[in-house]
Amino acid sequence: MDLGPHSDFIISSYAICFAVVLGLILWVRMDRAKLEATLKELAARGVSRNRSAEQKPEASGQALND
Repeated sequence: MDLGPHSDFIISSYAICFAVVLGLILWVRMDRAKLEATLKELAARGVSRNRSAEQKPEASGQALND
């Protein structure tokens, strides 16, 4: 396969793009694991992400930005 006189540039460009995409995938996976660990820790302490209707700020008359 002959890429012409610019083969070094083409190959290095593909290699850099591959490395960047792989780095982004790894970053997202590590961040997800970190966030899941944080959520497990919060759940163990009794903090819940789900609110019932009476706990929502709109239902109690409080402003959202309080």
